[in-house]
Amino acid sequence: MGPFAPIFRNPHILTVAGNYWRRAIDETRFPTRSVLYATEEGTRVLVEENRPAGRVRGEVLLMHGLEGSSRSGYMVSMAQRLAGLGLAVHRMNMRSCGGSEHLTPTLYHSGLTADMLAVLRRFQAEGRGPLFVTGYSLGGNVVLKLAGELGEQARGLIAGVCAISTPIDLRACVEAIGKPVNRLYERRFVKKLCERYRRRHAADGAHFPLDGVERVRTIYEFDDRVTAPAFGFGDAANYYRTQSAIRFLPAIRVPTLLVQAQDDPMIPFGIFEGPEIRSNPHLRLLAPEHGGHLGFLSRKRPRFWADEVVGERILNRIPVFNPKTSTRNFRLMMSDYVAIVLMPRALPRIQDEAPGVTFELLSNAEHPVECLERGEVDLLIMPPQYISKLHPSEELFEDSY
Repeated sequence: MGPFAPIFRNPHILTVAGNYWRRAIDETRFPTRSVLYATEEGTRVLVEENRPAGRVRGEVLLMHGLEGSSRSGYMVSMAQRLAGLGLAVHRMNMRSCGGSEHLTPTLYHSGLTADMLAVLRRFQAEGRGPLFVTGYSLGGNVVLKLAGELGEQARGLIAGVCAISTPIDLRACVEAIGKPVNRLYERRFVKKLCERYRRRHAADGAHFPLDGVERVRTIYEFDDRVTAPAFGFGDAANYYRTQSAIRFLPAIRVPTLLVQAQDDPMIPFGIFEGPEIRSNPHLRLLAPEHGGHLGFLSRKRPRFWADEVVGERILNRIPVFNPKTSTRNFRLMMSDYVAIVLMPRALPRIQDEAPGVTFELLSNAEHPVECLERGEVDLLIMPPQYISKLHPSEELFEDSY
């Protein structure tokens, strides 16, 4: 994907336009199916799924931002793009979001990773894969924190992570939103947070007492009075300190892409310039000069630049599943087909790298083109006798993030 050429250069115009720009899913091609997943006792989360017809190339779990939902514009356009690339997309609502307050006795917070992990484990148990996660804004903090919490264990579960416009240092970002120039954004967030809380109070006043919520004017005050006490963090300062993804970045061991505009009015770019990102080879930072907050609207089509970037990155992480598009592994050219050529001894390593994938080791009686046409497997392991034109890559495996 080429560099980002914004439709506007003003970060505030990009931020607002990105929020209100019309986006839609082609329901005739990718119909939406609502699914409820039990994540812990008494809690279910609502996930809206868009799946292309036929066999999918992978599964992507999307997580929205603060006071967003599965219907947020950026979730909708990303689902359309990824489904068009042959991927199943799962637009996940955080607890109580997207009209799902009745499905959980709790609120949500910026470091609540248990629900996403439960859904991913469910997918893994059902043999789905490869699995990717993408988070926006606060949802980006969730997916990054989850990858860091899992560390090496993430390799057997998640094939790749993307985080877009992410407040990896919660306190620094809350302070930035609290600046006078960003008062419009903060006022909108606080209004929606308090409205949600008042709905919970009306349904269950004993568990959701008002306790001065009507006097809350800032995100910090809401987190200090509501979020932190509700989840046992004590106060907002401790909540931000313990739940910020920046603390977990050094432990990430799966390919991870962070997309962050340098002019994001809500997220100071300096938090991305520390050793937490520079010292971890599994992290890649893509930082266009412009973009605002989730405002990556391109001057030319395709309009939604971040959707193109994420789609490209995900496809580049599944070369072994798609023989026609593999460019880095050993390749065997046969007619119009490109078949993966790997020695049988490499099979255990590949199985570790690609959980939930179906493999087939060709016998002498089989022809690679016929196996490709059948479409019954994700990866062909080909013995040396089939090699006619071998093009070695620089590395057998190379992270593309």
